Amino acid sequence: MGNGNLALFLLYAFLCQLAISSSLSHLCPKDQSHVLLQFKHMLTISPNAPGYRFDITDHLIQSYPKTLSWNKSTDCCSWDGVHCDEMTGQVIELNLPFSKLQGKFHSNSSLFQLSNLKRLDLSYNNISGSYISPKCELSSLIHLDLLDSSFTGLIPDEISRLSKLQVLRIHSDPYGLRFGPHNFTLLLKNLTQLRVLDLSYVSISSTIPLNFSSYLTTLQLWNTQLYGILPGRVFHLSNLESLYLEDNPQLTVKFPTTKWNSSASLMELDLYRVNFIGKIPESFSHLTSLRRLTITSCNLSGSIPKPLWNLTNIETLDLCYNHLEGPISDFFRFGKLWWLSLGKNNFDGWLEVLFFNKSWTQLKRLDFSSNSLTGPIPSNNKSADCCSWDGVKCDEMTGQVIQLDLSHSQLRGEFHSNSSLFKLSNLTRLDLSENDFFGSLISPKFGELSSLTHLDLSYSSFTGLSDTQIYGILPKGVFHLSNLESLDLSGNPQLTVRFPTTKWNSSASLMKLYLSGVNATGRIPESFGHLTLLRRLRIASCNLSGSIPKPLWNLTNIEVLDLGYNHLEGPISDFFRFRKIRSLSLRNNNFNGQLEFLSFNRWTQLGLLDCSVNSLTGPIPSNDCGGDDGVAQTTNPVELDEEEGRDSSMISWQAVLMGYGCGLVIGLSIIYIMLTQYPAWFSRMDVELEHKILTRMKKQKKRQ
Repeated sequence: MGNGNLALFLLYAFLCQLAISSSLSHLCPKDQSHVLLQFKHMLTISPNAPGYRFDITDHLIQSYPKTLSWNKSTDCCSWDGVHCDEMTGQVIELNLPFSKLQGKFHSNSSLFQLSNLKRLDLSYNNISGSYISPKCELSSLIHLDLLDSSFTGLIPDEISRLSKLQVLRIHSDPYGLRFGPHNFTLLLKNLTQLRVLDLSYVSISSTIPLNFSSYLTTLQLWNTQLYGILPGRVFHLSNLESLYLEDNPQLTVKFPTTKWNSSASLMELDLYRVNFIGKIPESFSHLTSLRRLTITSCNLSGSIPKPLWNLTNIETLDLCYNHLEGPISDFFRFGKLWWLSLGKNNFDGWLEVLFFNKSWTQLKRLDFSSNSLTGPIPSNNKSADCCSWDGVKCDEMTGQVIQLDLSHSQLRGEFHSNSSLFKLSNLTRLDLSENDFFGSLISPKFGELSSLTHLDLSYSSFTGLSDTQIYGILPKGVFHLSNLESLDLSGNPQLTVRFPTTKWNSSASLMKLYLSGVNATGRIPESFGHLTLLRRLRIASCNLSGSIPKPLWNLTNIEVLDLGYNHLEGPISDFFRFRKIRSLSLRNNNFNGQLEFLSFNRWTQLGLLDCSVNSLTGPIPSNDCGGDDGVAQTTNPVELDEEEGRDSSMISWQAVLMGYGCGLVIGLSIIYIMLTQYPAWFSRMDVELEHKILTRMKKQKKRQ
């Protein structure tokens, strides 16, 4: 009995200790909770940011505002993105990638008080106009990721003092970030524990020093303005798996002639547009783990060395724009290929052989343009079911092709007016965007596809040169497709659009009209007033002038309206008639009126208003808006999150003033309006960015 009581006592003591230990492990220190809440208020949340974004590995990741879960009434160790030490409760990790954060990161940010922080990830946010602070002295930091977060300016040499760093990613917009003299050398010299280093698009503008961490597995220095000779030691890093040096034309690469120390580990090698003169060395044959090889535009010549054919794990091979030669059939030995690009070389052989090759069972892309191939192109296998082809969707009952998506398919050439596509009379959706139909007119036969509900011919050129884009006059028949719901012709500046002056046949169905960047010189016609179902209208940068025609104010379903970068005029107050408007951009026009009228709550669903660079007058209305979590507000623009804004009926403003003369006429640049119907902040997502995101989503979808 005594032993039983002792056992029960010991069990009770153990459970108590476990409970106490568990409680302690999740007890966030108040000062660190306060620090994180201050950080929360430094940046705002942008629900208008893309819901999905591609990461550096081209995987589609969902974005969501992680900091919404942060509240002073709960333990900060339970907050989304926050990880604490299980013993001490100290915050050791802050993981906020894809969190829809926006705003300015202050040099004296409260985050720098988290002295035990080991991991800081702010990647894929919009912290634009912010500098990397020299006060970043987090000596325990092992992982720092600022990839694609819009930081700018000089990278401070204090980064090189974070001697425990194993992962450093400061991937920026092209040359938005730069190193000072010798700072790159200092960084490589001091950060001896690095495993991953990504400085892509950072302006390094120096040679590559000899000092490298021997632990490196990934080295990414795309487009960094490197010059000089690549140190041979790079190829002898025994743990190296990925080496990306693309787009550094002043960098000279000399491959080792003998076996590399990284031969057993290297899986990805990208040397696009670096300076390499000569032949591919036989030492490449030792790279038995290699899966991806890109040596495009490297001035290579000669034949492929025989030992290279032993690289049986190759999946992606790009040798374009060189002077290589040899029989095309040799490439059949790469049985795992799914991407093969050999354009602009001197390979020879019979075209027929390519089409009867059975070894490329996984091939999805093949480019052998501009080579010395001969013979006719074999006809397609007519017995194949086209409904199973990528980008093609058929009616389940009739088998007729009803949708065709060839966007971003790298199609090149003239789009003929008698194209066989026009025989697909049952098409409801046609997407030919992001291709290169140079010198092509938009055929009147597009207007004969009477079943079309969606037509997308946007951004039909890669280069942006005037002689490589769709040009000519848009056939009026396109506007008379009676079932058309969505029309996108954006990004074709050589395309002239003349709107019908009378009612369109598509008036009763059209809901989305995107024409930004086309040539539509003149006035907006009154016929727009018949588009009663229209919800989204983008006609920015179309060289339009004059006032808005009165019938246009009858479009009561408008939710998104972009008239930016034109020469339009009239009172700003007229736009109050659009009661369902969520996004309104009038930037760079000649609209006039008093700014104070904007303070009245007429737009109950508005998330974005941009009326910068117009002829608006008067003072900017201001209201106060604060949080209720007990944290002192900083001097940066006010923001409200979902919890803090639920009971607020105020409009809060963020504005940038641009004075003219004595300041009586001002431009209102980027106004954010927060109303009770939309509890989180909306921000401007640039049309080009939106287009790119949608394009990549289409591309990803087609791969699946």
